Amino acid sequence: MKNLTLVICTFFLLLPFTTFGNQADKTVSLTINVENLRNSKGIVQFALYNKDGSIPDENFKKSYKIVKGKIMNGSSVITFRDIPIGNYAVNIFHDENNNGEIDKGFIFPTEGIGFSNFETIGFSNKPSFKKASFNLSTDKVMSVKIIYL
Repeated sequence: MKNLTLVICTFFLLLPFTTFGNQADKTVSLTINVENLRNSKGIVQFALYNKDGSIPDENFKKSYKIVKGKIMNGSSVITFRDIPIGNYAVNIFHDENNNGEIDKGFIFPTEGIGFSNFETIGFSNKPSFKKASFNLSTDKVMSVKIIYL
């Protein structure tokens, strides 16, 4: 009886330090590729979002993570690492003058922008987290189209 009590006590003492493959603790990577930029000036900013209602976000204050990528031959590739499993959306902009802001004309941006799951953007096709989101449960590689309006 004494040995059984010792085994049970040991089990419960070690339980907090033991993992049983909890999915919530697993992290993955997301690689994003952008091609066909209109030039190789400036940088490409990749913003990752993980909350409903976070897009649109003109100043990128609601983003989960931001990475800036160099442009080579009209393309840019980055990888977000150690991302918890969940739903995410991507917002990208080609910051041609490297001022950290989305420059605008009368209404629309004068620099390229892009969102996951979007091929076009307009008054009838506005980006939102719900439309741009995708489930990330394993390492993923995706392409996002940059749109110049």
